[in-house]
Amino acid sequence: MSHSRGTLDPASATDVTMFLSLKFLHRRLWPRVQIQSIRLIHSQSPLSICGPFPERTHSCGALTAADVHSRVVLAGWTLPRRKVSHNLFFFSIKDSYGTTQLMANRSNEKSTAALETLSQIPVESVVLVEGCVQMRPEKDQKTNTPTGEIEVLIDNVTLLNAADHRHMPFTQANSFSLANEELRARYRHLDLRRQPMSDNLRKRSNVVHLIRNVLHQQDFVEVETPLLLKSTPEGAREFLVPTRLLTAPRNDGSDVTTTKFYALPQSPQQPKQLLICSGAVDKYYQIARCFRDEDGRKDRQPEFTQVDLEMAFVSWGEPDDTLKLRSDSQAPVKRLNAWRIGGSEIRTLIESLLKRIWKEMEGIVLDDSFPVMTYADAMNEYGSDKPDTRCGLKIVNLTNFLPQEMQERLEQSGDIIECIILRRPDNPEFLEVDVDGCETECVTVHVTEKNITCWAVSNGITKDLCDSSTPPASYSIDVATINATLQIQVGDSLLLSRRQMLPEACGKVSGLRWVSETGVLIRNDQGLYTPPAHPHFLWVTEFPLFTRADKEKDALAKGRWSSSHHPFTAPMWQDIPKLFAGDIASVRAQHYDLVLNGMEIGGGSVRIHDPTMQEYIFTDVLKLTMPERESFSHLLQALKSGAPPHGGIALGLDRLMAILCKTQSIRDVIAFPKTGAGTDPYFNSPSTVQTNLLEQYGIAVR
Repeated sequence: MSHSRGTLDPASATDVTMFLSLKFLHRRLWPRVQIQSIRLIHSQSPLSICGPFPERTHSCGALTAADVHSRVVLAGWTLPRRKVSHNLFFFSIKDSYGTTQLMANRSNEKSTAALETLSQIPVESVVLVEGCVQMRPEKDQKTNTPTGEIEVLIDNVTLLNAADHRHMPFTQANSFSLANEELRARYRHLDLRRQPMSDNLRKRSNVVHLIRNVLHQQDFVEVETPLLLKSTPEGAREFLVPTRLLTAPRNDGSDVTTTKFYALPQSPQQPKQLLICSGAVDKYYQIARCFRDEDGRKDRQPEFTQVDLEMAFVSWGEPDDTLKLRSDSQAPVKRLNAWRIGGSEIRTLIESLLKRIWKEMEGIVLDDSFPVMTYADAMNEYGSDKPDTRCGLKIVNLTNFLPQEMQERLEQSGDIIECIILRRPDNPEFLEVDVDGCETECVTVHVTEKNITCWAVSNGITKDLCDSSTPPASYSIDVATINATLQIQVGDSLLLSRRQMLPEACGKVSGLRWVSETGVLIRNDQGLYTPPAHPHFLWVTEFPLFTRADKEKDALAKGRWSSSHHPFTAPMWQDIPKLFAGDIASVRAQHYDLVLNGMEIGGGSVRIHDPTMQEYIFTDVLKLTMPERESFSHLLQALKSGAPPHGGIALGLDRLMAILCKTQSIRDVIAFPKTGAGTDPYFNSPSTVQTNLLEQYGIAVR
């Protein structure tokens, strides 16, 4: 007998599954009919979901003490039952909002029938239950869950869809034994059923909603930019999208077929700049999807989401007052936390936005403003352009303490000697150091009574600087002065490393960078070092404008200079003469990165609005070929048509949410992420395409 939605024949023998909720089903027949219905569900389409059923009244996370004595209808996934006595049984039902405890009591006839139904249904099946809300006994109430004060005495159960465990390698019910990441990726729909995953997605939605509200209040306009764009040499590898074959005439009158390609945007960089240049929008934002053909990592995906912003008429910095004069001695003093570049409006906006997010989502009040550190200081003090400032361990340059002969050897090789000091009184949690993750040679020196006067001579780092014919002791390293100046005492531990003197943008130069940046390789007696919970934001500014040290960009640059950020970033006004004089390595950028707990969560810059400067960078610095320059012709035309000073930033929403959700991988905050290799086991992508389809695009497979 065929059925349409909303039309069922209760008397039909084929509608066995509907018998689960029919009043006239005799209790003595129930076990036999239930087994038959479950078998039918596994072998045929489940008929019970094709007909009407009561509308749910509440979600599984909504009921409170105020709902006691109310009759409710809940729908969700079943969790394992728990038997308390001969008469009392407890179940749980879950949906994306939470979990509600269900109770069945054999002393109640209707509840007994519901119990027998529910007992036969496999865990993780989708059911609809009806019953009455009642208070739990006071001793059984839980305050750590919204529904912890109540339970529902059930009197009717309807099976909507039975779970077939033959197709479920793991279940959410087994929260104590989490499946491995590969299996979870292949069965993503089961993984998302877990409450932590559901909570992450809801939190992400709430954060995006808050961001939109804040930016709307600041008079930003949300604009969607194209996803199908032209390929341009901005730095990262692009994903290309072929179009079907196009026919174009040749000079001799014949036709030629060509294949043309779109490129998926690495970011909305060019469209948003052109939007600001048009004058149609003064403040733009977008929750933007971006695509980069890069190797996957725990904090990187080939497709990702960013909060993209751009503003017109941003500042270009202030007069150079980094050297203040003391009124008494007239000696120069370095200004601390100085924002010496343009884009201060962007900084103010982002700080206010993040303060709102942390206050409303985490209940944490952040500082009024975030500290600022130049790129050079970050590399010298932490060995990283995204330092984790929570542990407070800084790198000390020991080069100037060494004898002149050693300094000359280091200068010839362009190296320095640096160290980190772990002080027992100040850092009692640091008991052991694991140097396996060090990127260059690194040695650990434990200062004792025996070596307090010679540790700087006897370690492997300084020994390498000694002439093979000259004993290390003859170099006369003034260990006493080093100890006094750096306050080194017995019981301290020193981590020493030799590294390149001049840090380049995107380069990994410090052997000690892993210590300051992560802190996780420094162990204490409780296991891995646990940094403070309070978030540590940091602005890193004044990056080198150009680099040759970025291996990923070098695949496209082929030995030429490449932009550290992108080719539209403006130089600091103080360095414009250096730019046009050809001193490329010394030019600093009006580029700012926002770092949180050692993780970059955003980056932006003031843009070039002068067409002459932009053309000079394309032609004389980056050495772009004519076809490469022509790919930016639309941007140059806009700059020549009257473009305001402008700048922007992009916050990595995935990374931001990973921190807010306290997870190590951004894959835990994305509904359908890619693996570390950039593949998707769930949708089996990327995949091969039939040859006849490729022929339509003029593509031949080798």
